Amino acid sequence: MKAIVFEKYGPPDVLQMKEVDKPTPKANEVLVKVHATSVTAADWRMRKPDPFLARMMNGLLKPKKFNILGIELAGTVERVGYTVTKFKPGDEIFGSTGFGFGAYAEYVCIPEDADSSDDGSITHKPTNLSFEESAVIPVGADTALFFLKTQGNIQPGQKVLIYGASSSVGSYGVQLAKHFGTEVTAVCSASNHEWVKELGADKLIDYRTEDFTKSGETYDAIFDAVGKLSLSSSMKALEAGGVFLDSVHMLRRRVQAKFAPKKINKRILGGTATGLVEDLVYFRELIEAGKLKPVIDRIYPLEEIAEATRYVETGRKKGNVAITVVDMN
Repeated sequence: MKAIVFEKYGPPDVLQMKEVDKPTPKANEVLVKVHATSVTAADWRMRKPDPFLARMMNGLLKPKKFNILGIELAGTVERVGYTVTKFKPGDEIFGSTGFGFGAYAEYVCIPEDADSSDDGSITHKPTNLSFEESAVIPVGADTALFFLKTQGNIQPGQKVLIYGASSSVGSYGVQLAKHFGTEVTAVCSASNHEWVKELGADKLIDYRTEDFTKSGETYDAIFDAVGKLSLSSSMKALEAGGVFLDSVHMLRRRVQAKFAPKKINKRILGGTATGLVEDLVYFRELIEAGKLKPVIDRIYPLEEIAEATRYVETGRKKGNVAITVVDMN
């Protein structure tokens, strides 16, 4: 089968198309024919590698644990292991491969019931979405849900600010925060205001011309979807009892958190999204009810994965970038 392989760390050009062995599903696994995948931050950070911790996960000097990236996918079940009961050949699915990656290929095996989100999770695809649209849901939507609901426990009537509202995570965050009944303030460039407002944002701020931390407005939750806010400044814009939700909790942010002013009842929360099958089912229900939708900026064929990755790394994408692996049109 065809797959995008990287055999050394480096720029996008290290991603090369090669012929590799087609995997065989184990007893508890599903063999998925991949129709679409995406370019997520997890993919390009692992490839660079950035942060250095990525080397600890996949090999100090070169990739050793895995050399095929791709964490999100949508496709069709081709074969199932003999203990699998929830899927059958021909089923259309979407989900995540977890931190085993592997979706930049024509086929990948995923456990029917993974022991943890690291092993991936899949469920039946939304009936009203294409494979490309379905493929860009799992990571961004689940990250937004985890921070806003699991960590932030946002409630109807609260005021929520989402910084980086035009990103993948941010675009889902706007929709979910609105679905949960909050007043949503979205921060992104003015060029993205129109479509972000269509997602449900009540108020819009252009980060290039206005500093929300100096406006005097306060919020019950501030969700930094892109990891670019100053924690100390953001504390000023939090209500008493408010929470700062840090979706990119890396070393720089941990240092900021340590030295941020300690305010009574103002919390700083990081963490990692769970990636549970239950979340995928929840998203499918919202999508089929017309209450959640993916935003796709561009779609590239698999052979142009390096170009797609370069575009994502510019930081200028709107929502998501999808990759067509097997064209179903």
